[in-house]
Amino acid sequence: MRNVVPARVALILMALGPALAACGEGAPKQAAPPPPAVTIARPQQQTVTDFDEYVGRFIAVDSVEIRARVSGYLQKVAFKDGQIVKQGDLLFTIDRRPFETALAQVRATLTQARANLAYTESDLTRASQLVRDRTITEQVFEQRTQAKRVAEASVAAQEAAVRQAELDLQFTELKAPVTGRIGDRRVSEGNLVTGGTSGNTTLLATIVSIDPIRFEFTFDEASFLRYERLGKGGGDSTDRGAAGFDVTVKLIDEPDFGHKGKMDFVDNVIERSSGTIRGRAVLANPDGVFTPGMFGRVRVPGSAPYEALLLPDTAIGSEQVRKFVLVVDGENIARAKYVTLGQLVGNLRVIKDGIGPDDRVIVNGLMRARPGTKVAPQEEQPAAGGGPQAKSN
Repeated sequence: MRNVVPARVALILMALGPALAACGEGAPKQAAPPPPAVTIARPQQQTVTDFDEYVGRFIAVDSVEIRARVSGYLQKVAFKDGQIVKQGDLLFTIDRRPFETALAQVRATLTQARANLAYTESDLTRASQLVRDRTITEQVFEQRTQAKRVAEASVAAQEAAVRQAELDLQFTELKAPVTGRIGDRRVSEGNLVTGGTSGNTTLLATIVSIDPIRFEFTFDEASFLRYERLGKGGGDSTDRGAAGFDVTVKLIDEPDFGHKGKMDFVDNVIERSSGTIRGRAVLANPDGVFTPGMFGRVRVPGSAPYEALLLPDTAIGSEQVRKFVLVVDGENIARAKYVTLGQLVGNLRVIKDGIGPDDRVIVNGLMRARPGTKVAPQEEQPAAGGGPQAKSN
């Protein structure tokens, strides 16, 4: 009984063997997938310049505090808060009446001093004849001469007093020393204004110039040295190397550096605490958009123009901290090459090192290709209308 069951199993397997073999021969074999289609292009050659970007602030060329030179009651405010004023425009008027009275007094005193001088001059003329006739002594003549000198000094003093009184009267009208935008008034009409040259004078308003305007920023010591060598170019100029560079600026809500300017100043010391040095550019501001205190970004040329290779930024892959591109060799095998990147020029990225001008770089289909695998490349060529098109290799 024990041998009956294995015998039956063996007979069943022998009967089913041909059928199972026939089924295996009829199943189709799975074909290998075709190489992935990718688009390749050779690097573009273009003359580029490296740029450095910094954050900075706009500052006014002129910033003036309006303070009175004489004390008195503020009689009139002749501007609207925040308006544009021109150089020489009337801003404030202080009560003129006390200064007109003082001017009249010193003018009267000057007239008196001139009359006294005329008397002493005629008295001295008479004394000259009398001393020759020995009618008066030499001592009396010297006294009259001295009286004339005192009268002349008195006239000079009173003339100076008149000029000072005239200045004080002019100072009752405060005019704009520069063209720019004025802030709000700090004192209302009817208040007493303290004038003079001391530190406790009354601040009435402030004016900042608008056009042109400056942009101030800082950069590190290594950049400073690079700018010095680039700007001087081996010459013996005594000016700072960066002074005179053409720069571009953009505001915080703008995508491009569309505002042109020129560097006009680099500081004379490097800050010991931060290791940076201050630079400054000047820009035209005819519409007044740039406002002192506003933030922006400036782009400064960091190299001389040079020939560079450029690739679409989408053709660059990342492997941790390293960047690479996939190139296709003569057997259509994808190979990885590690590259050193430069700045972005439009949609193209400057490749400073790692590829050559004849490399066929995968610019489309990077995710489908793998290093060491075969690909089906199509070369990208400019179309008749100016756009790219794919051409079979």
